[in-house]
Amino acid sequence: MGPQNRRDGKHPDAMIKDFRALLDNTQDATHHVAIYSGTREFIKHKSRNKTYIPDEQLHAMELCIYHGIKVQVEGLDGERISQMCRCTGSQSWRGGDQRNDWVWVKQRPWRCYGALNGRLPWQLQRLFKIKLLNEDTAFVEYWLALVLTIIPENSGNLDPVSKFVQVRKVPAAVALQVFSVGNIVGCTHVIPEIATSSKTGDGRNERWIVNSHIDLATWDDVYN
Repeated sequence: MGPQNRRDGKHPDAMIKDFRALLDNTQDATHHVAIYSGTREFIKHKSRNKTYIPDEQLHAMELCIYHGIKVQVEGLDGERISQMCRCTGSQSWRGGDQRNDWVWVKQRPWRCYGALNGRLPWQLQRLFKIKLLNEDTAFVEYWLALVLTIIPENSGNLDPVSKFVQVRKVPAAVALQVFSVGNIVGCTHVIPEIATSSKTGDGRNERWIVNSHIDLATWDDVYN
């Protein structure tokens, strides 16, 4: 789901048509650097020869901004359920503040991070699709996300008193990452240690509690 689908075509994010425009419209300097370096590293990883592409080619890549991604998850009884994870960046959501959801991101195929079962809750900052020419002179598309990353405390094991998993910020230099949205496996909910509005953001928060009571499927994943 994206602003480019609006009939009037006047949403600010709908005007962003290439990678250079995305950078020019990213006011936060930290986000600007993370989008540039993270996207470049992702393309290098996908390239067979593992070489950097020149800036002029990177800036000219076609790009679309999106404000939501639908994820298929498995319910407690094995049925498939659709979840919509929202990400409006700095733009408002339905006339109010911006909305940038927290999502479960698959890290490894085996059990790790204790009760989190190989997943971490990261916060969406941007959703975008890029289109570029690969080594076979064919156009390929990648759906990417810029996220705020966190790491679990106590190796992801349940706190002995609260029975919740606690997570915390990582150093600012590595806090923002760009990765494929294919690693998103569902929506999640975290509770900040300091109550803030979306206007002030989570900048003052260093720790969150993962809400494992949000639904029965999450409860089953964490406690069984």
